[in-house]
Amino acid sequence: MTISNEEELACLKEIGRIVANALEAMGKALEPGMTTSELDQIGRKLLEAAGARSAPELAYAFPGATCISVNEEIAHGIPGVRRIARGDLVNIDVSAEKDGFFADTGASFAVPPVNRSIERLCKDGRRAMWTGLRQVGAGKPIAGIGQAIGTFARKYGYTLVKNLASHGVGLSLHEKPTEIATWPDASERRTMSDGLVFTVEPFLSIGAEWAEDADDDPWTLYSSPRAPTVQYEHTVIATHNGPLVLTLPG
Repeated sequence: MTISNEEELACLKEIGRIVANALEAMGKALEPGMTTSELDQIGRKLLEAAGARSAPELAYAFPGATCISVNEEIAHGIPGVRRIARGDLVNIDVSAEKDGFFADTGASFAVPPVNRSIERLCKDGRRAMWTGLRQVGAGKPIAGIGQAIGTFARKYGYTLVKNLASHGVGLSLHEKPTEIATWPDASERRTMSDGLVFTVEPFLSIGAEWAEDADDDPWTLYSSPRAPTVQYEHTVIATHNGPLVLTLPG
């Protein structure tokens, strides 16, 4: 969507804060021995307490309030009986709707003890996301986001998953502009209009370049080739003053 008034902005800020607070709380609660379903229930209760509804459940009948992906799973993992273990790399993706407005955020968490390469990957995953966010602004090329993230990844020796893209959000979970590459895309010619709402969510990896479907469920995506992969995501508005990030806790 493209926001057109202060009321829309206030609604987006509210749902952005709600999903950000849920993600932060889930990350703090994460510990060895808990199941991904137990972690999901924490997120569900927080969303419901704030008057919000799970966006993947609402939009796609996803079997969980949030997406929780562990290790070889890199996106859309279904909460269930899997137990979190020491050393796991866990991605939590929280999106929700309130009063007709949607926001989407996510982050990867390494469960201690963490080896140095995974600790560095998590730190650099956040840096890659912010590298892309700094390219956001009214009138700027959408391609600049992927170009900047691609330069970052090459500089520090990472790969990027090239079939999981950022997307428009606001009045639905996924909307125009679709398929916003977080990798260099020479075919991208679009520009960001003032008030455009979308996500920035690179998947940074130590070797993976693709996400492939699971054999046993229609949702979970795996890294290909198998390699540690992180995702960090914010919902943002393009303005003449640069990026306005909506999904910050507060």
